[in-house]
Amino acid sequence: MASPDDGRTAALSLQLARSHRELRRRLADVRTGLGRRRIADDELLTHRLAFCTALTVHHRGEDEGLFTALVRERPDLAPTIAKLTEDHALIASILTRVRELAEQAVEAPKADREAIGRELDGLAAIMESHFGYEERVIGAALDAGVPDDGWSRPVLRLGAP
Repeated sequence: MASPDDGRTAALSLQLARSHRELRRRLADVRTGLGRRRIADDELLTHRLAFCTALTVHHRGEDEGLFTALVRERPDLAPTIAKLTEDHALIASILTRVRELAEQAVEAPKADREAIGRELDGLAAIMESHFGYEERVIGAALDAGVPDDGWSRPVLRLGAP
């Protein structure tokens, strides 16, 4: 999904919202799996790490591609983009903690799934606020057209779950 001039009919803001919905769905799947004691810890680790990777790639694509392009086109968005980038750093720290807890769960099968669940609950709340804000403030700028120098792939197309 590239720039608006490539013939695609869906607005970039809608594509961004779709990506966010998919990330929310993946997090919900991980949280649901966490509650099922019959699922092996190593299987949960695989799903958690895949989710963490997808979210990290999405945010890195925004930070290193989309946001750079947006600031070039719309310097007035610099403070907003700075706030979104701060959110990404906070989310990255939570993902690091989730990875650590997930790895501990594999090494110690009776590891506390509740600790992972609490981290994921906090992550879900932050993601919801972040995604909503991003869609509101960045959506119109996206639909007005942002040159795509490759930023759209990691931001709008998530890898396989």
